[in-house]
Amino acid sequence: MENLLANCVEKNLSQFMFTNAIFFCERLLAEFPSEVNLQLLARCYLSNSQAYSAYYILKGSKTPQSRYLFAFSCFKLDLLGEAETALLPSEDNVDEVPGGAAGHYLLGLVYRYAGRKNSSIEQFRMALSFDPLCWEAYRELCSLGAAEEASTVFGNVAFQRLQETFVTQRINFSEGANINQLTDSDKASRDTSLWRTEHVPGENQQDLKIRQLGADIPPDTDRQLNTNGWDLNTPSPVISQVLDAPPPLLHKNMLRSAVEGSLMSVHGGRRIKFSEEMSAEATEGSGRRRSARIAARKKIPMSQSFGKDSYRLHLSPSESNCVPSLSSMIEKCRIQSSKEATTSGQSISDIGSSVDDEENKNPSESSPDSSSLISGISEVLNLLRILGDGHRHLLMYNCQEALLVYQKLSLKQYNTHWVLVQVGKAYFELQDYFNADSTFTLAHQKYPYALEGMDTYSTVLYHLKEEMRLGYLAQELISVDRLSPESWCAVGNCYSLRKDHDSALKMFKRAIQLNERFTYAHTLCGHEFAALEDFEGAERCYRRALSIDTRHYNAWYGLGMTYLHLEKFEFAEHQFQLALKINPRSSVIMCYYGIALHESKNDEALNMMEKAKLTDAKNPLPKYYKANILASLGDYHKAQKVLEELKECAPQESSVHALLFNIYKQLKLYDKAVLHFGTALDLNPSPSDAVKIKAYMERLVIPDELAMEENL
Repeated sequence: MENLLANCVEKNLSQFMFTNAIFFCERLLAEFPSEVNLQLLARCYLSNSQAYSAYYILKGSKTPQSRYLFAFSCFKLDLLGEAETALLPSEDNVDEVPGGAAGHYLLGLVYRYAGRKNSSIEQFRMALSFDPLCWEAYRELCSLGAAEEASTVFGNVAFQRLQETFVTQRINFSEGANINQLTDSDKASRDTSLWRTEHVPGENQQDLKIRQLGADIPPDTDRQLNTNGWDLNTPSPVISQVLDAPPPLLHKNMLRSAVEGSLMSVHGGRRIKFSEEMSAEATEGSGRRRSARIAARKKIPMSQSFGKDSYRLHLSPSESNCVPSLSSMIEKCRIQSSKEATTSGQSISDIGSSVDDEENKNPSESSPDSSSLISGISEVLNLLRILGDGHRHLLMYNCQEALLVYQKLSLKQYNTHWVLVQVGKAYFELQDYFNADSTFTLAHQKYPYALEGMDTYSTVLYHLKEEMRLGYLAQELISVDRLSPESWCAVGNCYSLRKDHDSALKMFKRAIQLNERFTYAHTLCGHEFAALEDFEGAERCYRRALSIDTRHYNAWYGLGMTYLHLEKFEFAEHQFQLALKINPRSSVIMCYYGIALHESKNDEALNMMEKAKLTDAKNPLPKYYKANILASLGDYHKAQKVLEELKECAPQESSVHALLFNIYKQLKLYDKAVLHFGTALDLNPSPSDAVKIKAYMERLVIPDELAMEENL
């Protein structure tokens, strides 16, 4: 009965029938209370997004697996202190951090969100030392600005570590294959060497406490974890092919954890075929615990390898001549689907059949060849070196270098959604919105179900003022997943482009409700508060974003703009300095930093504008504000020369003509002043700019009119 219920639960979990799994697992735990079954029920609760239920049933558990699951539940409930206590060794829990690489990664996340940057960096590095394939740990290090070069992280040390890990797995697999050839007495002795039961006085036989002997456990058992399972958000889509497939045979469930790649399946007990268990019980005639019987038949170790618009930082679309052309980038993505199609290998049932066949073979024949193993490890690490190098360059805002690195990828790898999104973000940071638009469009067309990076895509369309396309994108994303913060950020950007800032603010708040740690949504909320001239609310949102990610330079920039509007120029100067420290190649931040310096009567303002101009020659902002500073200093001829050059690059900017109108007025060139005044009004300036232009015109005194007044 115990194994029948246990296999039913495992099958339900693999088929995403979580409520059914919870029902039967509760029956299982009631009949056969044990730590293994308790952990299985916790996995069911976590899979069904019931972290609070897993929290209560695991509270007080001392085994490493239960501590890890309890810490994961605490993290989901934002109980960071309890999660840290559960993961760290103590007087009661003298073992190391449970879960191996996954445990250190989880502890790193706890430290990061608690604001303990140095401790989080240490834990992420520990996770990589335990498992070089813990990619998420490297991504976190990149986001914290503390990642080493990918060639170092995924170099020779990682190669040796993976080689040792897989050799250990191969040896354990061979030993597990030989268990079938042992006699019953040998199996019993092996059982007692792995598990020990102790009867507690006053308890029933079902309440035996199982103690696992640490000396018999391979040292790397809990250290091998597939980081692909580290998705902290419960996945919403269900693959229909999995649900339509016939359930695998019960005795093949030992491969299911590797097929699923689920993070929590690492800590669940393995199940064996019910009919085999019944026959084994009849043969042995003993009352041994299920856990001991499982350990005796376990062939694979429990492991896995694993102004208002000025708040929008990028103001003007421009193309860079220093980066790879988009045609060369897009050419890498044109792969015919017929060439992409490859045989995916055996089905689950076929895999199970092959395992049954190989159980009857010599274990040495079934083990993988050493040369192919070394070649596979080398290929994986080479791939991670390229991806890691590109991702590190991108998060250090060396975007041109990142684009060049991603070009080294093969066609198949470059054509994946993650890489295309990274390339689009690189173009976005370079303010090359046209190429960013093309790249994101390609990614969305090939992977319409993938929402990662779509918030950035919507911001690209916002800057390009593509209102119709942005609205269509928002509708598509909502239809795909209404519970995704990226979808609501796209809707908010759509309303913001229509100048409906109240509605945009509601949409961004909805995104925050879905994911309180979504940094970009907090920043967008700050932009909308600033557009509504609620600078106190804007400051609150920016600081909340920085509490989540201190390297989110957009929030530092937003704080600087807020203080600039409040005429707190020294504070603004400090915020822009911090933003430039994170992203030293942003000409927009340099430009507004120069304005803050000018308002603070700092002579370095013009030098900063010149530096911004050299950083991005296509960006018109440095030229405009340089002319503005020159005009305020009374150097009208130099200001006129700069604006005439700018007018050739941006002839449709009303602010340029308005400034020219003011300069020509000061130079007493009234005919040209009136001409630029009319041009500025014809270009539909913003309401605030229109008021300023009309105020300038009212102060304009034409000599002929003055002469007529004197004659009268």
